[in-house]
Amino acid sequence: QVQLVESGGGLVQAGGSLRLSCTASGNRISVFDMGWYRQAPGKQRELTSLITSGDITNYADSVKGRFTISRDNAKKTVYLQMNSLKPEDTAVYYCYCNAAGGAFSRYDYWGQGIQVTVSS
Repeated sequence: QVQLVESGGGLVQAGGSLRLSCTASGNRISVFDMGWYRQAPGKQRELTSLITSGDITNYADSVKGRFTISRDNAKKTVYLQMNSLKPEDTAVYYCYCNAAGGAFSRYDYWGQGIQVTVSS
């Protein structure tokens, strides 16, 4: 079993910055892809950014050039640096990882979600 714990959300004015962090924990886990999805009120959850275990990154068009994803494999932690925030970035952000515990198969895991609110 893998647990994901997120931190760093909050309220910020448009043009400001926030940094989200998410740490994976569990017994003898191997973490592969990590990333962030977000869900705005009344909308479906969407991919924001993803990073592979080989540090290949992928971004939604709406955040390219403003958000930067990174990871610390030793800490099993993924970060999302969000700059030049816009009111339309307001959403609940969910941490994601694809991981395996011990000899078990790989599964997708989700954090509980963290609120990011950008005021105009």
